[in-house]
Amino acid sequence: MPRNAAIVGGGHADWGKREATWKDLAQEAGKATFDDVDGLGPDDVEGLFVGAVQPERFAFQSHVAPLAAELLGVNASKMIARTELACASGQAALRYAWLAIAAGQLDVALVLGVEKMNLGDEYMGEMQASMTNVLDREFDGVNGLNAPSFFSMYAQRHMHEYDTTREQLAKVSVKNKRHAANNPYAQFQQDIDVDDVLDSYPVAPPLCLLDCSGITDGAAGLLLVSEEKARELTDTAAYVTGSGQSCMASNSINNLPSMSAWPQATQAAETAYEQAGIDDPVEELDVAEVHDCFSVSEIIEYEDLGWVQKGEGGQFIEDGRSELDGDIAVNPRGGLLGCGHPLGATGVSQALEVYKQFTGEVESARQVPDSPETGLIHNLSGSGSVHSVMTLARDPQ
Repeated sequence: MPRNAAIVGGGHADWGKREATWKDLAQEAGKATFDDVDGLGPDDVEGLFVGAVQPERFAFQSHVAPLAAELLGVNASKMIARTELACASGQAALRYAWLAIAAGQLDVALVLGVEKMNLGDEYMGEMQASMTNVLDREFDGVNGLNAPSFFSMYAQRHMHEYDTTREQLAKVSVKNKRHAANNPYAQFQQDIDVDDVLDSYPVAPPLCLLDCSGITDGAAGLLLVSEEKARELTDTAAYVTGSGQSCMASNSINNLPSMSAWPQATQAAETAYEQAGIDDPVEELDVAEVHDCFSVSEIIEYEDLGWVQKGEGGQFIEDGRSELDGDIAVNPRGGLLGCGHPLGATGVSQALEVYKQFTGEVESARQVPDSPETGLIHNLSGSGSVHSVMTLARDPQ
């Protein structure tokens, strides 16, 4: 039988536009992770999994998993790997660590997500060109398709098909930036309103600047252990109860199945729900960290993760159902819109937030009420061609 695995702690570097190097970020997050867990240190780690998307272009460095091991004093005696799955790289690292523990290959794994993206204002063109490589460079990138223009088409189509409003999109950013204002690690610590979003600089209509996640330097880490080890270390842990991932045979925009839906997200969520024994996610999930790289993304995810019918995502945010005291508290750390989006670190940070919500170790202004016990993390990557979903709970199923 596969074994249960649990998150027993983790830590963050500060996120934002940092003078720090890739190495600095890895060490900050690594130290914070070990400082967070009594009874575990670098000598206890058997496996290391590093989520990192483009260190070759942003930091001019490859082979970063052994580099991180050296920086943190970790002897990864049984397993080591770097994962690259664009914006889902951090969750991919966590998934591989979970699978290794479930298979009995490891008892203690360190999961680290690191991305250094800011090279200086004079290199903005280089930074943006690097981002277009996530899409099909020869077919989509050379025709000017980058992340804002890609998601603007999803926003336009969703608004056309389902009468989603510009104000509903803006409410996603308002909610998440309000949460980020109470998160000391977030890149954007500001309270805004709907008019601020609508009046911000137009980037790719209907999306404005405040509808978009930032270019971010950041890192986060987690310690994942077997259930037996977790019970030795702590009374509070976040157990992985389900994990799903789906990729359709599409990467270029012309092969995507829809411009207003992600059936891959639905498939991935259904797999995770089945493993976790979740029949009604709205009733059974307390907190969720979803991939709001742009405001429209979160609205589509409400629908495709099975929380409402297709086309009802805009009403879900309008009715306050994703607020801290709503049906599911969505992105209480501030999401990508508030925290920023250091590609390889985002999924790791999401899981850390769910763990900290379980233990009550977040700022009171963004603590989900009534002691949350179940959670979900979600990432999309590339042209939305891949979706990854993981469910977590205070107790294993």
